[in-house]
Amino acid sequence: MKNITVEICCGSAADVHEAARAGADRVELNCALFLGGLTPSIGQMIAARDAEIEILTMIRPREGGFCYSETEFATMTHDVHSLLQAGADGIVFGILNADGTVDEDRCARLIEAAAGAPVVFHRAFDVTPDWRHALDTLCSLGFVRVLTSGQAPSADVGAVRIREMVDYADGRIEILPGAGIRGYNASDILNRTNCNQVHVSLRTVQSDLSCSAHPEIHFGGALYQNELSFGVTDGNAIKSFINTVNQEVSYDNSQRACI
Repeated sequence: MKNITVEICCGSAADVHEAARAGADRVELNCALFLGGLTPSIGQMIAARDAEIEILTMIRPREGGFCYSETEFATMTHDVHSLLQAGADGIVFGILNADGTVDEDRCARLIEAAAGAPVVFHRAFDVTPDWRHALDTLCSLGFVRVLTSGQAPSADVGAVRIREMVDYADGRIEILPGAGIRGYNASDILNRTNCNQVHVSLRTVQSDLSCSAHPEIHFGGALYQNELSFGVTDGNAIKSFINTVNQEVSYDNSQRACI
């Protein structure tokens, strides 16, 4: 029997279907993963919906920070309604004030817009100036889960802090480790954090040679990506990851505090 809940970060409806086929428990549907993940289109959500898996959708209108204009917040509100109507099981977002603290008012308004669907606070949490205060705020607002690297570049580096967060939360909110987690370090991170769920991006490269006649032309910003390939979720890597963590992670369910 599986013990570890594996959430896959997906960049398309095709990724969602691949993750579901590979045995993942839950997905976070985004677009533009190179930018950290932005709101997916309604079409992606509709195309993903017939996959037999729980789908949470990112609500993030742009790259950069998390302090949004009125127009950006209005966009987020419309996206919440539209994506839930299109079949999303829950939403993922994070809104901060200019000083990096959690924007309680706007978070509460998006939670209200979600109308009872599960809401998750993403890694905007990792740049808050006081994580304990931020965690208390998220609990009081009604978030079910927070994705975090322990306010470190990766969950491996931040594992000690993640464990502190689990202990501090004391069952009030789920702590979901993410960032830099791979098959080779997942079990160690899960054991060190005392968590039984994990957020991972397991991807491979697929070719698309339609731009090969003029490879000098690019369609992105100054950090040019290879236009002859694109990333996709790797089903084989997911299967291997699931097998590895469920064989190597050792814990007593009664001692777990993060879910």
